[in-house]
Amino acid sequence: MTTDAAAVPDWEKRFRAPRVSLPDWAEDAPDRALFVSNATGTYELYAWDRSSGRQRQVTDRPNGTTDGVLTPDGEAVWWFSDTDGDEFGVWMRQPFGGGEDQPAAPGLAPSYPAGLAIGRDGSAVIGRSTDEDGTTIHLVPTPGGEPVEIYRHRESAGVGDLSHDGTLIALEHTEHGDAMHSALRVVRPDGSTVAELDDTEGGTKELGLAVLGFAPVAGDTRLLVGHQRRGRWEPMIWDPVAGTETALPIDLPGDVGAEWYPDGSALLVEHSFEARSELWRYEPGTPEPVRVETPAGTVSGATARPDGTVEYLWSSAERPPVVRSTSGAVVLDPPGAKAPPSVPVQDAWVEGPGSRIHALVQKPAGEGPFPTVFEIHGGPTWHDSDAFASGPAAWVDHGFAVVRVNYRGSTGYGRAWTDALKHRVGLIELEDIAAVRDWSVASGLADPERLVLAGGSWGGYLTLLGLGTQPDSWAVGLAAVPVADYVTAYHDEMEALKAMDRTLLGGTPEEVPERFEASSPLTYVDAVRAPLYISAGVNDPRCPIRQVENYVDRLAARGAVHEVYRYDAGHGSLVVEERIKQVRLELEFALKHLGGGAVVGAPGPEAA
Repeated sequence: MTTDAAAVPDWEKRFRAPRVSLPDWAEDAPDRALFVSNATGTYELYAWDRSSGRQRQVTDRPNGTTDGVLTPDGEAVWWFSDTDGDEFGVWMRQPFGGGEDQPAAPGLAPSYPAGLAIGRDGSAVIGRSTDEDGTTIHLVPTPGGEPVEIYRHRESAGVGDLSHDGTLIALEHTEHGDAMHSALRVVRPDGSTVAELDDTEGGTKELGLAVLGFAPVAGDTRLLVGHQRRGRWEPMIWDPVAGTETALPIDLPGDVGAEWYPDGSALLVEHSFEARSELWRYEPGTPEPVRVETPAGTVSGATARPDGTVEYLWSSAERPPVVRSTSGAVVLDPPGAKAPPSVPVQDAWVEGPGSRIHALVQKPAGEGPFPTVFEIHGGPTWHDSDAFASGPAAWVDHGFAVVRVNYRGSTGYGRAWTDALKHRVGLIELEDIAAVRDWSVASGLADPERLVLAGGSWGGYLTLLGLGTQPDSWAVGLAAVPVADYVTAYHDEMEALKAMDRTLLGGTPEEVPERFEASSPLTYVDAVRAPLYISAGVNDPRCPIRQVENYVDRLAARGAVHEVYRYDAGHGSLVVEERIKQVRLELEFALKHLGGGAVVGAPGPEAA
């Protein structure tokens, strides 16, 4: 049966429209670039020769590929090969112009990735994480050469960057046991320590550091570092060889990140504040940064080119993403139909138990109260922003208002807001969600009888926990790739997430069983009354399938109204049609149980 393109609804067109990521370019061959696109219907890596305009698909795998890096000379693409989305695998190497894939480091067994830095001399620093070894970091001196271990620790760590001349390696580590706040170590290629920077003071203070990158200039040992010393993320310059730290007078509200301009003369500053972002240029030694003009909305990534222009990936809740340049040009415009726009987002500020809560609201045409979806973001260290998202737009197309809450634990509102979760994990976020729920009803936005709690990953976890601890508040629940049974999830998940859970809850399930019990959706499963839809990837290493099945078994044992959809992928799907199918199933489930209409464009019984 053929499909009339004109009959395809807008919500499906948004998912199918070709998209591209911000192209990453080779440091010593800036006309060679790498980007991700869904042009074939699956997100894969593409090589782009900007001088000739030639584009070539690098990877072609059933479940997609998104992790790739160009070598500095632009001669090769490194890409991470896992199995069906399980995130456990090895780095492969393919010539930029095409050719056979070869293991980039054949001496290293499969693992979860923990960072990668490639040197100009052909060497590479590869981070690995396994349940057996914790984190190990290896120097591979030549392409395909024998790896040499230079770091090992049970706690999580990762490769930050490699200096221009390859003599310094920056690592992030959590040897102090706080997985939310990394310390930094700079080592030589033989693993010997050059310098340490630790704002946690051995774990007694909760201040994190992050590697932003070495200066891209030969002989320059300056390292750009993110820090939280003033209650938010902002950059400074640390020279681990000279032993100096240089604070930067970039006094912007919200979180601030940065990267070097290619000649090392200035910083491209990325500023995130109240769910929007903007760009600035700062030259060290000058009094203040200068604004780089971008439209209102969200800059999802930016890079400064050798000629001084800035390229950036921009979108808003209303307008689909586009890769733009400060020269005024669209940098990379994929062929094919464009995504239809959606509706703009509105800000809501609600008084909550921990301070003011920021929520983003999208509304359909007409007057409320509307059936309303609370679409809860994952992370938890993430935040919703004024950026284009096909999922919320699909709900608006079907007459729903959509509310997204940047609860305590979200980034972008200062360190204290992000770090507020500890020990009462899940319950704190739900207090904020409840406050915004009450506001949405009192303001006339939301129909209290038609409220949907929904989310994926950590948002799926909060959905299950919310349905059990706030059973009178929600009419329907939609949980994608959730944590459902916290104890089993801890034992089955990847090692880096075990470390994060120990940080959030203060120990292992054996050490603090009462905290795991209080924060586990399984504890409250018998209180769930709302019809519940759950989707889960059978290869998911972050929210493993066994703990989801434990929760589903408890629902089934008491005859609770629920549906489960299992799919062959990991923590989400990179296949466009699979993603459309999942959204359609969620829409159908919600409309069926709320007494709404049919899903726009859904296949009839004969096509199902």
